[in-house]
Amino acid sequence: MNDWLHGLPLAWMAVTVFGTIYLIAAAIYGIVMILAAGERARAFKAVSPGMLPPLGILFGLFVGFTAAQVWSDNDRANSAVIREASALRAAVVLAAAFPGESEIRLNTLIRNHIEEAANREWPAMANRTASLAATPGPLVEALQATLALTPVNPGQQTAQAGITTELQTALAARRDRILISRSEVNSVKWSGIILMAVCALSAIAFVHSDNKLAAAIAMGLFATGIAASVLLIAAYDRPFIGQLSVGPEPLLQVMPRAD
Repeated sequence: MNDWLHGLPLAWMAVTVFGTIYLIAAAIYGIVMILAAGERARAFKAVSPGMLPPLGILFGLFVGFTAAQVWSDNDRANSAVIREASALRAAVVLAAAFPGESEIRLNTLIRNHIEEAANREWPAMANRTASLAATPGPLVEALQATLALTPVNPGQQTAQAGITTELQTALAARRDRILISRSEVNSVKWSGIILMAVCALSAIAFVHSDNKLAAAIAMGLFATGIAASVLLIAAYDRPFIGQLSVGPEPLLQVMPRAD
């Protein structure tokens, strides 16, 4: 699905998805009812109602497997952002072991990294254009500055090792969120879900082709279930875009104060 749909507010996304599914169901209903005459009507009625449960199960399996990927991507995205924020917060706390210019410099570099992530990387991740080729300059500089420190006591030695570890953790978490930002439900999976939905709606129309009201009710109920499933997947499909996306708030919460 394109960026336009994912960027819609949830309410408008729901209107778009439900409207599209209902239009597809209405089109199938109209075509079948028009064709259900004479010999074709007897052929439609010959379709066994026993086909409906297997089709419904297959559709549910398609949705379940796709939703599993979506939930996993969102969990990983949240975990990466929280891990990055936690590592940066720990680095800020440990930087207090080097009071004065060194602490101010480390805090400033971490602050610059967070500002760059929130203002530049997040929009790029939303558009799936963020790349690992772009080096996080402030964070790399902070790591180099930490390695260049000269500890004067065991406490500072421990703090230096801790800051180095936390900054490396933050770098790894950043790589993870950028990789996850490129994940989405591909067109093959969406095509499979839509194809199974069309097959199920068509089968319902065939089975109830002699009773228009029953066909409309059954197809309406199933179309509602299809739309709800598609909406749920689409709303979480891209972890860093949309109203329910993963935001930079954890990073902003641990941003050091500007000195």
